[in-house]
Amino acid sequence: MTRYIAAYDTEMPGSCLAACRRIREVHEEYSFPATFFIVGQLLENEGAEYLTLLGENPSFEIASHTYSHQLLRDHPLGVPGLTGAQREGEIRLGKEIIEQTFGRACLGMRVPWGFADGLRGDPEFVNQVAAVGFGYVSSLLWGPDFTLPALLEPPFPYTSEGCPDLWEMPAHGWHENVLKGHSLDTDRMPRRLVAWPMPFPEAVPLRGRPIETPEEEFAINRVFIDRAVEQKLPYVSLIWHPWSLGRFDPGMKMLELTFSYVRELGLEPTTYSDEWRHLAGDNATRKIHLDFG
Repeated sequence: MTRYIAAYDTEMPGSCLAACRRIREVHEEYSFPATFFIVGQLLENEGAEYLTLLGENPSFEIASHTYSHQLLRDHPLGVPGLTGAQREGEIRLGKEIIEQTFGRACLGMRVPWGFADGLRGDPEFVNQVAAVGFGYVSSLLWGPDFTLPALLEPPFPYTSEGCPDLWEMPAHGWHENVLKGHSLDTDRMPRRLVAWPMPFPEAVPLRGRPIETPEEEFAINRVFIDRAVEQKLPYVSLIWHPWSLGRFDPGMKMLELTFSYVRELGLEPTTYSDEWRHLAGDNATRKIHLDFG
C-alpha cells in the first residue's frame, strides 16, 4: 500500500511561520502527520515560536533544510554551490540547531533546490551527509535534465557511493512555487522546464499560465497520487513551501482537498523519518540511539 507524506520546505523568515499556523490547524483537523524541513537560520530568531507551534505535536517530524539554504553543489538553474568544509558546515549546523531547538534527533535533510539525480555519483557529498549522522537525505527533486515535474522515483540507499545506510528519499511532482509562478520572476529560473515527451501531460497547467485556484492545484496533486498508487510506489510526497502556500491559498483549501482525497483512498499518512525507519529497519534504530541517545 502506498503511503502519503506531507512535507514542507520551511525556508523564509516571517511568511513561513505565519503559514505554518494554518498548516498545523489543517493537519490536526485531519489527524495527519507531517515533516517540516526547516532552515536552521530561521530558528535563531523564531525558534521559540516554531517550538511552540510544531514541537509540541509528536506527529510532526522536524528535519533539516541546511543551516542557511545555500546551494551545496553547482546547479544548472542556480549558482555555483559550496564544497568542502563550507558545505560540511552547512550540513552539520543545520542538524545541530534543529536538535538544540526541539530537543530531539534530526534524522534527515532536504537539500535546497535539489538535483535531477539526487547525490548519485558524488561520494564526497554523500559521505559528508552520512558523517554528521543523517539516516536519509531528500535531494532527488527534479525530472531528467532538471525538468519538472519530478518523476515518481522510489527511495534507494547510496550503496554505490560507499554509504549503504544512507537512504535517498525522493519527492515527487511540481515544485508548487514554480507551478504558481512564484519563482518565475528571477533571472535564475527559466520558464521552459517541462520535459519532452511529457511524462505527466495531464499535470501541465493549461494555456501556459500559472494555476489560479486551490482546486486546480488539487487536480494536479491527484495525478501524482493516483499514478503512485497505480505504480505501487512505497510513498508519494509533493514539494511544498509554506511561504508559497500561504501567498496563494491562505486558508489552505488545497491541503483540505488533498488530505480528504488521501483519506478517501485509504492511504496511510506518514513522515519521512517513519518511512526511513520502515526501509532501514534495525539499522535505523541503532543510528537513532547512537546519534541522540
